[in-house]
Amino acid sequence: MSSDQIRSLPGTEDLMPDHGGHWRALREAAVRQFELHGYGELRTPIIEDTRLFIKGTGETTDIVQKQMYTLETGEGESITLRPEGTPSAVRAYLQQGLHKQEPFQKFWYAGPMFRRERPQKGRLRQFHQIGVEVIGSASPLADAETLLLAAGIYSAVGLKNHRVFLNSIGCEKCRPACRDELRRRLEPHRSELCEDCRSRLDRNVLRVMDCKNEACAALVAELPGVRGYLCEECTAHYEGLKAVLERRGLPFQEDPRLVRGLDYYTRTVYEIKHAGLGARDTICAGGRYDDLVEQLGGPATPCVGFAMGVEASVLAMEAESGPAAASGVRPTVFVVCFDEEGRGRCFDLVCALRAAGVSAEMDFEKRSAKAQMRRANRLGCPYCFLIGERELAEGKVLIKQMAGGQQWNVAWQDAPAEMARIAAGK
Repeated sequence: MSSDQIRSLPGTEDLMPDHGGHWRALREAAVRQFELHGYGELRTPIIEDTRLFIKGTGETTDIVQKQMYTLETGEGESITLRPEGTPSAVRAYLQQGLHKQEPFQKFWYAGPMFRRERPQKGRLRQFHQIGVEVIGSASPLADAETLLLAAGIYSAVGLKNHRVFLNSIGCEKCRPACRDELRRRLEPHRSELCEDCRSRLDRNVLRVMDCKNEACAALVAELPGVRGYLCEECTAHYEGLKAVLERRGLPFQEDPRLVRGLDYYTRTVYEIKHAGLGARDTICAGGRYDDLVEQLGGPATPCVGFAMGVEASVLAMEAESGPAAASGVRPTVFVVCFDEEGRGRCFDLVCALRAAGVSAEMDFEKRSAKAQMRRANRLGCPYCFLIGERELAEGKVLIKQMAGGQQWNVAWQDAPAEMARIAAGK
């Protein structure tokens, strides 16, 4: 590649047609499960008012402090490429007045998110999430449904070596005592904390438990978990969730130091991890965020949801089963034109096949018949239509089955229906 060739930006990647097998399998499995569970698709803009993420994701989070792509428009407006999906979903819920019309809603979404990360394998600046939001239920059954839904998607794509980690971080009624104790225990070690955690000590001490710095992690290992401070209601909620998961046979491991890195979480937090990914092994994360709707100007409304990291999930699928089989286009029929003058009519036949629901392709490069046959073989087409002067003159199509070499003639006008019948196995 020449030095002046424009390349993609660091932290972004191209997904070519023949490398998207795991991506497609994951999305299709997710959509099937969403429909089975009664979730409706939500699409929100990629750009949002910056204030949405400052108020929603949290001013003390790494996302807001370090990772957002924000643009000042010069018109007193600040816009941000969305770094995650939940605040946008809640904003749409309120903006469309659903809290007044039908407060209980179940959404799913899929699309690109943007964070100013240090690019590495599985960690991109433009990445993709598939997520759900259940808005309007305080029941632990809703928490359980989202976890079972995520696990069901991974099972549907054949993923086996994933594990569920679960915790409760309580509510604003019971968390203050925990925060006070953590500050008391950490303050003598302030100088040993990383720069970020020294700031968190004053602003959101629970976030220290989420730090990946080795020195901070060593200190955190000596600290009490949040669950010892849970109020009666949070304890009952957590025990209720565990009972449902046990009854439904979903294995999970309790992690008393799991807090997640977003400020809006309350009570339930969970992660799904895959051992094949090394240190950055989380492929899905979620939990309850009962205060977010109110923080964004709506009424007090309990919520729970998750987001799957598509790139991380695909890496997990590759770790277990290797790269996906090539997923390029594989037409059922390749129309081979032996006569240059007949290309227009061959194109009409291709259009008729497609109208009949049969995937069809032809040559657009004026290649020889032999080259067209080679192309059909490379594409893996099970059938070819061979169109020469005789076929054009007699109004017939010569159909060739590529695997066995069997050939037969069909009237031109009957060929699309004939192929549709064969493709349907009739």
